[in-house]
Amino acid sequence: MKKFNLLIFTLFVFSIAAFSGSAIENIVDKNKNNSPSNFLASRFKGHSFGIGLGQTFLHGDFSKNGQNSITVDAYYEYKASYSFDLLINGHFSGHKMGEKESNLTGVAAGIKGKIMNFDAFTPFFVGGLGFYLPQVTRSVENKIVESDSKVTFGTHFGLGADLELNRNYTVGLIAHVHNPFDVEQELLPEVKGFYYKLLFTLFYKF
Repeated sequence: MKKFNLLIFTLFVFSIAAFSGSAIENIVDKNKNNSPSNFLASRFKGHSFGIGLGQTFLHGDFSKNGQNSITVDAYYEYKASYSFDLLINGHFSGHKMGEKESNLTGVAAGIKGKIMNFDAFTPFFVGGLGFYLPQVTRSVENKIVESDSKVTFGTHFGLGADLELNRNYTVGLIAHVHNPFDVEQELLPEVKGFYYKLLFTLFYKF
């Protein structure tokens, strides 16, 4: 009788152990599927195209040969993780001042870091490098001449905030500074200056 009871008890223990092992495996698999990495991959990764509309403020040689004006920028954003995105900016604008003119062209890539997430509101900073093609038509020795067309490297940085309206649309604000390196000229003085933009942005995510 004791041997029979011991056999029943042993089978009972093994049954509980087998059931517990199966349950634990199911929980582990479920947690793997709901892990932060999978959650981030499905929730935060994605592509966005956007536009920025606002004012461009000129400094240096650009302000001496052009006026501040309303401009439009293009943006591309790739959400790489919960905290950091890839942000690419492209822009072109012409700023006239009588016979003189400043033309600004640039393509800049940078890392967008989210400072915090408060519900759908996200303040951020951005910084990186870019390629710029600044040209000025200016007065040199009482003659209106155009500077040489040369591509130069440069830096950019900014601060802003996004408000996610829904799964597809995000609006925001950004103050974006672009600082092309000085462009040397063969015969004329080099072109120096920087500019910054205050923009209202709209992004579409897909």
